[in-house]
Amino acid sequence: MTSEDSAQWIRRFHPVPGARARLVCLPHAGGAAGFYHPLSGLLAPEVEVLAVQYPGRQERRHEPAAEDIGVLADRVTAALGPFTEQPFALFGHSMGAVVAFEVARRLGADPAAAPPLALIASGRRAPSLTRDEEIHRLDDDGLVAEIESLRGTSPGLLADEELRRMVLPAVRADYRAIESYRCPPDAAPLTVPITVLVGDSDPRVTVEEAGAWALHTDAGTDVHVFPGGDHFYLNEFREAVAELVRLRLRSAQ
Repeated sequence: MTSEDSAQWIRRFHPVPGARARLVCLPHAGGAAGFYHPLSGLLAPEVEVLAVQYPGRQERRHEPAAEDIGVLADRVTAALGPFTEQPFALFGHSMGAVVAFEVARRLGADPAAAPPLALIASGRRAPSLTRDEEIHRLDDDGLVAEIESLRGTSPGLLADEELRRMVLPAVRADYRAIESYRCPPDAAPLTVPITVLVGDSDPRVTVEEAGAWALHTDAGTDVHVFPGGDHFYLNEFREAVAELVRLRLRSAQ
């Protein structure tokens, strides 16, 4: 990928050329890079956030959304090439946690690539744990109901038909990608530490399922549970998450 191609994928809301470290943030299903704008502001200037913009949404809405986690991870890994000269960690929420895991696997398999300092997995069960879910097969009303039940969007926002037409194709593609994902049975454990963040009221992942991320690294795992936090606990506990990220990166450097 050229630097111009990378610019399609990476958003830098608060550029900090001299930051001690970078945090590469990967969005949830249906999410966009802008979800991480508040976290970026809280972490600057110590940490520079690089928020990944997947195809199929917002200014990239005319591009086909990826329907396979492996393909998406390949493209994100390539896009990160110009940005890994400084120490960095990976942060993914929900589907983004699995994408981050697959990016870390690809970086670890490339002797010429710089490995991340850490992987921070938020709001997602361990990659090796599966559930039989077919949300991507729901009709539009069902898909909207699912999105609204997780409280990741403003109530009633998707009542607008034009907005639905713009947003739902990418949401459906993302759900298809994550629901069809299966962790390769021969996937070697990562050699970077994993920090797991989860709300104890998350309807999509239990604390036990989140703790199973420990199976996927030889470098240690720590789990942080947010009391009363739902799937989008990040919105409520943003400052606490920022502080955890700072501490994680300081300890890893």
